[in-house]
Amino acid sequence: MAVIHNAELRPSKTDAIAAWLPTQPWSGVDEDPARRAPLVALGRFRFDDPDGEVGVETYLVRVGDGPVLHVPLTYRGAPLPGAEAFLVTEMDHSVLGRRWVYDAVGDPVYADVLRRAIATGGREADLEAAPGEGGPAPTKEGTAVGSGSDVDSPTVSAVHVATAGTTSTVSTGHGDLVVLRVVGAEATDAPDGATLTATWAGSEPTVVAVLRA
Repeated sequence: MAVIHNAELRPSKTDAIAAWLPTQPWSGVDEDPARRAPLVALGRFRFDDPDGEVGVETYLVRVGDGPVLHVPLTYRGAPLPGAEAFLVTEMDHSVLGRRWVYDAVGDPVYADVLRRAIATGGREADLEAAPGEGGPAPTKEGTAVGSGSDVDSPTVSAVHVATAGTTSTVSTGHGDLVVLRVVGAEATDAPDGATLTATWAGSEPTVVAVLRA
């Protein structure tokens, strides 16, 4: 269960993603703001951190008429040591305070929950409004499901990331997670392995990550 706060964020998540994507060669997003189309969030889903400390959320976005981009993020209450290269932004959260937002491929917690979801046939987290805050009940804007049938998944505690073209390969010590950055019709062919398949409004089920065990 993912607890959702009725909070003000500065910058907003979509503003942070829009500012970060042009720095990523795989995105194809123009670095010149004058030529850049607005970012549109197509869908998103969350996973649970078993320890309840790290927020894990995946966005599917498009900039102009570009391809669908797969942007997994983690939200932390303190900097993640050694992950400076994966920092997307620092954010002020009106309830939780200062947050550090990371490109999730560089965060072992993301690798752990993603591997578990794929290997065990897990799904996205259910959403629950934080008690006592008021505001509308959270609604799901996307789903995700793993194709595996393992009973459990080994814990991932460290990662090594290599990005080539439009894929990021996350070596975990328990197999590699191949995260597709461009998904859908314009994606490069996914490698063989167990998959995480996502859906969002108007989409077909779409492979967004593969576990090569």
